[in-house]
Amino acid sequence: MPEGPELEAEIDRVRESVEEEREEASKDRRFLRTISLSTALIAVLAAIAALEAGATVNEALLLKNTAVGTRTQSFDGWAQYQAKGIKAAVLTSQKQLLIALGHPPSTLLDADVERYHREQEEISNEARSKEAEARRKDEEAEHLLHRHHRFAHSVTLLQIAVALSAIAALTKNRAMWAVSLLAAAAGTVLFAGGFSLSL
Repeated sequence: MPEGPELEAEIDRVRESVEEEREEASKDRRFLRTISLSTALIAVLAAIAALEAGATVNEALLLKNTAVGTRTQSFDGWAQYQAKGIKAAVLTSQKQLLIALGHPPSTLLDADVERYHREQEEISNEARSKEAEARRKDEEAEHLLHRHHRFAHSVTLLQIAVALSAIAALTKNRAMWAVSLLAAAAGTVLFAGGFSLSL
């Protein structure tokens, strides 16, 4: 067993070693706290981005459904337009047949033909209006789907950042944590970009 100065030198080395270990443990705790805090913030941002992605895709689907319904109304209008045209053609044929047979046609035939043509014009305007409305809703839905993709890609990058942060915490690897922060920054940029695409 060492004596005197050797013992004191050994005690000093042990103290220094213990102090270094304490300091290293303290740095590790601070590093893990910092990783934990940044990971929690990234996870919150990912949750918000996921909500936005879901909301925009739901709104886009609703608009797509509305556009289909509006387009169906337009198709119905064009079917009515054709029916009115057929009725007008039948009455015109009746009038021509009566004239060919030497019978005077009723003035009501001309009034009915004229009414069918007016109704066709109204139906045509309404059907075109419905087509335009359906196109607008489709365009809005496409715009929302584009926003949805931005938010969805943002969620993906943010989730990758959370996973990389977990790996960094387990391995105490600062480089891995830096990569996770870069992924989080890219996800945040995409997330903010989704809002810049507002209607």
